[in-house]
Amino acid sequence: MTPPPEHDVKRLGTTPEAVEPPSLPPDEIIRKFVAKEDQFAEVRPTFTAKRTIRISEYDRAGTIIGEFLQVSEVTRMPDGRVVNKVLEHPQSSLKTFALEPEDVKSFERIPQFPINSSQLAKYDLKYIGTEKVDEIDTYIFKVTPKTVDRAHSYLDGIIWVDTKYLEVVKTYGKWVNELGDVKFAQMPFTTFETYRENVGGKYWFPSYERSDETVHVKEGDFPVRLVIKWTDFKPLAAAVSDTAPAPAAGAAGPQSSAPAGSTVPPAPQGAPPSQPAPPPQR
Repeated sequence: MTPPPEHDVKRLGTTPEAVEPPSLPPDEIIRKFVAKEDQFAEVRPTFTAKRTIRISEYDRAGTIIGEFLQVSEVTRMPDGRVVNKVLEHPQSSLKTFALEPEDVKSFERIPQFPINSSQLAKYDLKYIGTEKVDEIDTYIFKVTPKTVDRAHSYLDGIIWVDTKYLEVVKTYGKWVNELGDVKFAQMPFTTFETYRENVGGKYWFPSYERSDETVHVKEGDFPVRLVIKWTDFKPLAAAVSDTAPAPAAGAAGPQSSAPAGSTVPPAPQGAPPSQPAPPPQR
């Protein structure tokens, strides 16, 4: 699913006064989309994708004054290991906070499929209405953790579920644990809006994630935006076996294997919605 320009997000702060019941019982909707989440979580590690991480700083006029950019791709090495290979080495001109290349690894802790069968009992899910998301009719559920611990991150926010296929297409909220809002290294980002993309006509994988915050420094307050994009989803290359059948009697010859290749990614630009007349962002 492609996010609309500037996402045209409608924040849902409170439950509507009158909510029409969905066409299916909420418990049945939850049961079915949770089963899909289990399936997507199982299949996602078998796919590779390019990941572009961009952090932008803005002045009060909405002009970009500093950026961090890193592009990487999950790939299988000739020895069979699956690694996150950097395609475009980190570049940073950020001014309001320090950022080390290793800090971005903390984003890998964000659960991509938070409401799965193993975690469902720890959440309270409440149906609060319907809404169109990028021309898709969706059911909206408010998600609140019943219990938290220090070892896991839990979503406190909202999810949107396709009314036809009962699959999660968008999430919005904070990640929390026993200590409060989950922090990612020294970065200010706590609230995330995530859109998903249909891959192969079967799976809905996160493809666009955004967080807008404000950094408070002695020089003033500066809006900052994080955008993570996943593109070019494709099945991960199969592992090459390090064993091979013995050659037939009287025959000899070398064995060989070839590693998979990679491609080059795009890079989006944009200004946060809190700024006057920001440029479109996808």
